[in-house]
Amino acid sequence: MAPLPQAERVRSAVQLYRYLLRCCRSLPEDSIRQHYRHHIRQSFKVHADEDDPERIQQIIKRAIEDADWVMNK
Repeated sequence: MAPLPQAERVRSAVQLYRYLLRCCRSLPEDSIRQHYRHHIRQSFKVHADEDDPERIQQIIKRAIEDADWVMNK
């Protein structure tokens, strides 16, 4: 499966955060959008102190893959 549009532009945590919140806008129901927005915010709080660049890139890659799965579900 190809990544969602503009996923290749995501290089930093801030860009990922904005990208994921934009993806939530296209989800069908408000309750589903709220659920995923809450999950995104909580995930960023958990990983806020991450400072290893390699680990950050792994997290970004995994988040984009997860977003792709949710959007295609």
